[in-house]
Amino acid sequence: MRRAELFLRRWECLSGVTETMANHDPISDMLTRIRNASEKRHEKTRVPASRMSRSIAKVLQNEGFISHISEEGEGVHIQLILELKYSGKHRHPTIRSMKRVSKPGLRIYKNNRGLPKVLGGLGVAIISTSKGVMSDRDARKQGIGGEVLCYVY
Repeated sequence: MRRAELFLRRWECLSGVTETMANHDPISDMLTRIRNASEKRHEKTRVPASRMSRSIAKVLQNEGFISHISEEGEGVHIQLILELKYSGKHRHPTIRSMKRVSKPGLRIYKNNRGLPKVLGGLGVAIISTSKGVMSDRDARKQGIGGEVLCYVY
């Protein structure tokens, strides 16, 4: 075999079974998948399903960043399919930026007075509270604080 063929053959999956890497921060993984799909102008993206990812996706849908959420698969392999939104003739992504705030190594908590306003109210901070995952506006209305998961604008 030629050298190029050896190089290509080394990277193909011969067993047919693809293994996934261990994911220590599923929220960050979800945000990265959405950010990458949005930058590449994909219609849909797949995210491993969990209660937290469903809650974050619902907040994004309620705030107008995602058009539709559906599920695919069964058992442990359920995935959320998120349909992204774009605006204008040139399909500019509705999600300009997503930033993870509270990380597994450094959790960030804010009370109701300390909740951040993202871009002066144009963006959304997603907060995990004792009453569920919600936007910063909803948390302010209910007068509760919590863990600041991410900023979306």
